[in-house]
Amino acid sequence: MFPVTVTDTVDETDTIKVLRLVRSDGAALALYEAGAHIDVTGPTGITRPYSLCGPPEDTGAYTIAVKREAPSRGGSQALYDKTGPGTELTIGTPRQLFGLARDAVEHHLVAAGIGITPLLAMAYELHSSSEEFRLHYVTRSRAEAAFDGLLRQSGFAGRVVFHCGLGREAAAEALAAELACLPAAAHVYTCGPRSFMDRVTALAARSVPEEQIHSELFQAGEPSDAGEAFEVELDTGEVYAVPSGKSIAQVLEENGVPVETSCREGICGTCVLRVVEGEPDHRDHCLSAKEKAAGDQIAACVSRAKSPRLVVELW
Repeated sequence: MFPVTVTDTVDETDTIKVLRLVRSDGAALALYEAGAHIDVTGPTGITRPYSLCGPPEDTGAYTIAVKREAPSRGGSQALYDKTGPGTELTIGTPRQLFGLARDAVEHHLVAAGIGITPLLAMAYELHSSSEEFRLHYVTRSRAEAAFDGLLRQSGFAGRVVFHCGLGREAAAEALAAELACLPAAAHVYTCGPRSFMDRVTALAARSVPEEQIHSELFQAGEPSDAGEAFEVELDTGEVYAVPSGKSIAQVLEENGVPVETSCREGICGTCVLRVVEGEPDHRDHCLSAKEKAAGDQIAACVSRAKSPRLVVELW
């Protein structure tokens, strides 16, 4: 984590503010691939992941968009309300859980609402590399479409399809028509509310294999059941009981074992540990279906065990 300073803010909509961040020491920022996110610690000390939505080649500043959620646990609301030019924040280096597939013949980006943020960075990168892509953007109205003006004036404006004010079913029908006949080697990327991404995934799966459909979730939704108790063993030999209602991360922290965490909702991937033995009960939204099937990783902040004991390795 390192300090950055907010240089500019733009009210994209009534509830979405864009922040431009530069290193407080004046140094260049690290390069990143489109789809990456950073952890941002706001004015209240709460850390949350935010997708980078500027051109990835811009090492002078990082751009994020913050939606003022209501209700909020204090993270997005404080970042939206209490941040302006000159505000100093703390961020982490970019992490990638939602990148572009390099073997795709076409890329189809499908966003709803604030879900436009990682897909905007992808559009920048695909346009810069002259790859074939199309960006679909679904919003309740044009007034609620963040980056509307930027998208309409961009060098890739001809590749953007706006679906504004259609309603849920009409938007689904429009997307169904667009995703009906994709090439077998095309990849689809979607970000937005979970129900929206589920619908996009179902539509796209009619044309391409599910492993070629990629999604990123911003909010975890309601927590799952507390789960059965189990034991977690470290590769160094220590064994700890994980009771119902407590996470692996909580138990390890209580016993003086440091675990890096951020969102604590299974979204950001910060707390992922390697599984040496045992069967995970995956409850996260950061590991892919393929990674979950492999069973050799676990998100320690939310996931549990199907076996009586898990043996994990701290990275």
